[in-house]
Amino acid sequence: MSQVIVLNGGSSSGKSGIARCLQAVLPDPWLTFGIDSLIEAMPASIQASTEGITFAEDGGVSVGSEFTALEAAWMDGIAAMARAGAHIIIDDVFLGGAASQQRWRKALDGLDVLWVAVRCDGAVAAGREVARGDRVTGMAASQAQVVHEGVVYDLEVDTTRTESMECARAVAARVG
Repeated sequence: MSQVIVLNGGSSSGKSGIARCLQAVLPDPWLTFGIDSLIEAMPASIQASTEGITFAEDGGVSVGSEFTALEAAWMDGIAAMARAGAHIIIDDVFLGGAASQQRWRKALDGLDVLWVAVRCDGAVAAGREVARGDRVTGMAASQAQVVHEGVVYDLEVDTTRTESMECARAVAARVG
């Protein structure tokens, strides 16, 4: 049985909605941790620093060494919770594609992980981005494909025309 589910997809692809639905349909309690929560937990000085994380007007995202160090500690902490017996859902955006997955593979080594691609047509994700109003315009379109480059998955879901609950049921069926 999977101990960890990693949902990877671009901004506004539907990862958080799927994570909430997974918590509703899986029989055991599952904790959800998302990259957005990590960013929100960081001090403002890191959120607006070239050594932290910056968001360009065109939707581009850049991370520096301080962000990378804190992210590594966060990953190790999540892995420790899974090793202690907690079931974990990770909601992430692999800006580095395969390199991002490799960092998670290192942190989650020895755990049973289900890797899930959350795909969404860039135009649909961009529409969701505008409706949300809490994202830099352009992030969804710029991330829709790049986050999947070189990443190896156990399962792929597409929220372009499929509701979060249906996607969550497909993931839950693979958990074991």
